[in-house]
Amino acid sequence: MESKNEFLGTPEENFKALGLDLPPAPKPMGVYKPGLQVDHFYYVSGHGPVLNDGSLIVGRVGDAMDMEEGKSAAQQVGLTILSTLQSQLGSLNKIKRVIKVLGMVNCTADFERHPYVINGCSELFAKVWGEENGIGVRSAVGMGTLPGNIPVEIEVIFELA
Repeated sequence: MESKNEFLGTPEENFKALGLDLPPAPKPMGVYKPGLQVDHFYYVSGHGPVLNDGSLIVGRVGDAMDMEEGKSAAQQVGLTILSTLQSQLGSLNKIKRVIKVLGMVNCTADFERHPYVINGCSELFAKVWGEENGIGVRSAVGMGTLPGNIPVEIEVIFELA
């Protein structure tokens, strides 16, 4: 049985078919590496939603932005992570699968739809690597604040091909 989201191309081909642009890979804003290879795994530091002009999306979900805008910001974080992967590894094809996603949502105390917001990133990864390899384990949590008042920060562990 074939899944409707199954892709036959490489991750690079699948991404190109989406018609989306990658923002510039962000530079570290502290003492850390954007990504680090350990054995057959690639750990990506927490990323925020970088736009194509290098600026950040800002605002708190449930206040300055609604749930759909938060989900869109999470997709932009996913694009930012893809940009880091390309800049650090040279190709999305060097990633075999998504292992773990930790999504943090800057939101009001009464906001409860954190998983929905983080789906913006998870759905992107499923389109790039297919459902089997693009969906890993995940946590989606709310935060009282995030650096620079960004709405979403996401870190990921990938398995290398």
